[in-house]
Amino acid sequence: MKKNMKIAVCLFMTGVAAIVLSGCGGHSKSNGKIQINMMQYKPEATDFFEEFEAKFNAEHDDIELTIDSPNDAMTILKTRLIREDYPDIVGIGGDINYSNFLDADLFLDISDYEGLADIKESYLEIDKNLEFVPTEGVYAMPYMANAAGILYNKDIFEEHGWSIPTTWEEFTALCDEIQEAGIQPLYFGFKDTWTCLAPWNAIAVDLADADICAQVNRGDASFAEAYDMVAERTKALLSWSQPEPAAYSYNDACTAFARGESAMYVIGSYAVPQIKSVNPDINIDSFVFPASSNAEENKLNSGNDLQFSVMAACENKEAAYEVLRFLQKEENVQAYLDDQGAVPCQKGEFRLADTLAGMKEYIEAGKSADYQDHYYPSEMSVDAMIQTYLLDESTGAKEKFLTKFDTDWTRYNRDIIRKVQDYYEENPDAM
Repeated sequence: MKKNMKIAVCLFMTGVAAIVLSGCGGHSKSNGKIQINMMQYKPEATDFFEEFEAKFNAEHDDIELTIDSPNDAMTILKTRLIREDYPDIVGIGGDINYSNFLDADLFLDISDYEGLADIKESYLEIDKNLEFVPTEGVYAMPYMANAAGILYNKDIFEEHGWSIPTTWEEFTALCDEIQEAGIQPLYFGFKDTWTCLAPWNAIAVDLADADICAQVNRGDASFAEAYDMVAERTKALLSWSQPEPAAYSYNDACTAFARGESAMYVIGSYAVPQIKSVNPDINIDSFVFPASSNAEENKLNSGNDLQFSVMAACENKEAAYEVLRFLQKEENVQAYLDDQGAVPCQKGEFRLADTLAGMKEYIEAGKSADYQDHYYPSEMSVDAMIQTYLLDESTGAKEKFLTKFDTDWTRYNRDIIRKVQDYYEENPDAM
């Protein structure tokens, strides 16, 4: 096992020695069944996974599946890994945690798993882009994605005859028109800094290269240049926001939108359950954020919200594969979609939530790109950086923010940058 495990697995702990993978799970207990343990990181989907576990076990005489769905799952998972208490399967997001775990050789290459043929190529590509350096093999089965852009109140739009914008210019004109009608165009909950990433990601997906972080690691680009317009247009949204958006939380913003206090809300589909808990009757649809001046450049901001990796320590690969097969059964995919309002990574004719109707064209065509923040190290606190920039009214605020972005990126990614650049020096044809 690599000696940088302490970095990849438990960044918040220092001085952790290298660990050696040893078998756990996948063995037969006294009941004669193969034991498979899964840990998944979405506590909001606990009900689905409890039902899935019961259903799987009822239909399998030779395998017993247990699924853990703890709060703060990533911290618990990292602690388990340090203790060499490995689950057989992990359900995590396609983000920097996946990159770190993969870099630490924790995952099994599942290239021989036949179910990968049923996964949309765009979501498999997202995982390849998350590799620090090109790695042969496939190490996750993308299962569910989410979608981010703009939620809008259909009743308000229909009452005023407003059309869905397809370019930045059309969007800003619409915001002006909504404002002139005496309605708040946008509402933000920037008191919770993570919400600052919602408009940032939705705009960046159109204006920045999907692999910009990899380009910067190779020394081929800078964020100061790549994110210039992203930063400018993200801050421009404040012109149509409620006063002092950093005084309001995510819950405040969801509640305000649910009560019809704004016509639009720049957020992901994950906010819909919270909004509907306030107003079950609200008529919501969504559209892709038109950040570009060219409608053809618009892309859906969609990432691998839930994917499954088999741990390298798993003793019974075929039993783990059977769990993946069962997850991919159409009835189980649809059950998750109905429960969580997600976007399927799997090919097929699935029923999507009504709130995704305006994004359906992009979902079906696979015209999407990952969230930029899935590549950001947590120590860098990019959400807080964006919040600070949005509140900074001083001259040169944008330039200061972008300079800090490049400086902090180098600071918190120094080891990765060195590794990446060493790799491409040794493998120039891989560029």
